[in-house]
Amino acid sequence: MIVFKKKRLERDMFRKLRDEVSLDQKENVKKNVNQFVDFFVKDYKNIGYIAIYWPLKNEVDIRSLKEKFSLALPRCKDKKELLFYPWDEKPLTKDFEGILSPNNSLSLSHEQISLIFVPCLSVDENLIRLGYGGGYFDKLRRDKNWRHVPCIGILTSNCVSNIPLTRAEWDIPLSGFITENEIFV
Repeated sequence: MIVFKKKRLERDMFRKLRDEVSLDQKENVKKNVNQFVDFFVKDYKNIGYIAIYWPLKNEVDIRSLKEKFSLALPRCKDKKELLFYPWDEKPLTKDFEGILSPNNSLSLSHEQISLIFVPCLSVDENLIRLGYGGGYFDKLRRDKNWRHVPCIGILTSNCVSNIPLTRAEWDIPLSGFITENEIFV
């Protein structure tokens, strides 16, 4: 079976598992994210932006980080390009994929982002992430400069795969992941 078909089957399976998640589980993931960020920030004197995602389809909502930190949101452009922009007070608009995001004129560089949180349908012990198949995060992280920015997956423990996920040649492992049960970084 080719990679695309295997990944589609994995996506279907983990979407169903994610749909079974309770609000308590999601709240506990958020608590662990906050705990990790507080610990992470202590090691840095000049923390830059923390890049998060706009939550969709039962993803864990970590937007409350905005109360304490400067956040950036991704904006998808055509040709699978993903750029991060400061999340300020201006109204968000829909990007190429129809996701709400900032539409500022100047994107942020890898030097301005200290940490990236990405949503996951699943992740395995090799830190291979299963996303929606758009390839935006992997394309961004092909650039070695962006690959040096820690990239942490966010999901619930029932979606952590105990067997290796299908890995395509373009898949770049995450730096770690956070669930309601563990901070694996």
